Amino acid sequence: MSDAIDLTGDGGVLKKVVRHAKPDATGPTLDLPLVDVHYEGVLEETGEVFDTTHEDNTIFSFEIGKGSVIKAWDVALRTMKVGEIAKITCKPEYAYGSAGSPPDIPPDATLIFEVELVACNPRKGLSLGSASEERTRLEELKKQRELAAATKEEEKKKREDAKAAAAARIQAKLDAKKGGKGKGKGK
Repeated sequence: MSDAIDLTGDGGVLKKVVRHAKPDATGPTLDLPLVDVHYEGVLEETGEVFDTTHEDNTIFSFEIGKGSVIKAWDVALRTMKVGEIAKITCKPEYAYGSAGSPPDIPPDATLIFEVELVACNPRKGLSLGSASEERTRLEELKKQRELAAATKEEEKKKREDAKAAAAARIQAKLDAKKGGKGKGKGK
């Protein structure tokens, strides 16, 4: 993991790369201003998750620079490349400020987001065809996410099974030692 980078010069938006993008990855540009992200947001003070796309395996899409998200996201996502995962720490003045966003985000809250830049896309027209294409593209992204989540869950289960098997072997050895007291050497 790399050190945190102060993206605003005043400590308002800090970025710490969790996973680097591939060297040839693209990032948002004037021609590719629409971004798709996967994220989880927590309150710095309590560590409580207040929003996530992980639970329902969705992708959040927005256009950079249009003010449709908190300032910290507009700042941070401009610096990311597709495939990159970063922890973004957002001071209140770059998030929801003194108003907060009740009921989940209290006033003057510092937020920490783990954000993955999934894709950068050109601005689309509002034709029915492009809306249909966008829906298809988002469904495909959702399927990819579900497959990745299922694979991750399967790997987690294998690790848990391996731990349980190891614990059972250790317990069996302990039981054998207890049962073998006074009868000479055990196995």
